[in-house]
Amino acid sequence: MRVTEKGQVTIPKHIRDRLKIGPGSEVDFVATGDGVRLIKGNADSGEIKDFDAWAASVEGRIDLGGMSTDEFMDWIRGVRDDLHDR
Repeated sequence: MRVTEKGQVTIPKHIRDRLKIGPGSEVDFVATGDGVRLIKGNADSGEIKDFDAWAASVEGRIDLGGMSTDEFMDWIRGVRDDLHDR
């Protein structure tokens, strides 16, 4: 198949039929080491296809409001009774 001037390609009918891809279907092209994979899916499926892109999208810092590391850990998992004097 050829790529059009707009960068479009036609998915062969036997592949569309096999993957049940029709008008309005969501697909994604994922770069591999030596080519590209076509993946059928829903843009809102939440499936992670590119870990590095996902990691970059959630990268950042949280404002702990001045909590220390120990205070944050106690807040996140609860105070551990086994670490305190009895």
